[in-house]
Amino acid sequence: MLMDATFRAVLVTVGRSTGREHTVLLKAVSYGGRIYFSRHRPDGDWYLNAVANPAVKIMIEGKSIAGIAREVMEENLLQKISELKYPGEARAKERRVAIEVSAEDWPK
Repeated sequence: MLMDATFRAVLVTVGRSTGREHTVLLKAVSYGGRIYFSRHRPDGDWYLNAVANPAVKIMIEGKSIAGIAREVMEENLLQKISELKYPGEARAKERRVAIEVSAEDWPK
């Protein structure tokens, strides 16, 4: 299981309009055995793509791992993700949107 931490990962989504793969390097949060990607507003392409097509890939530690994304709706979980992503920073208190990615084969 992944340790609770932040790290850089490449998120690969399928374009909601083009159907082509899109990659983006993001700061990720691992928490409770899942990986989270968040942002301040819900208008980013990676976010909209993952919500429209939840089959995603994450490239981490030299591996490409297939996962399923879901939009996080629980306010307490959104707050925890922000606190882990921005410890001690004012933006940790800002409301954010996030996706949760689950997969069977996370690195151990």
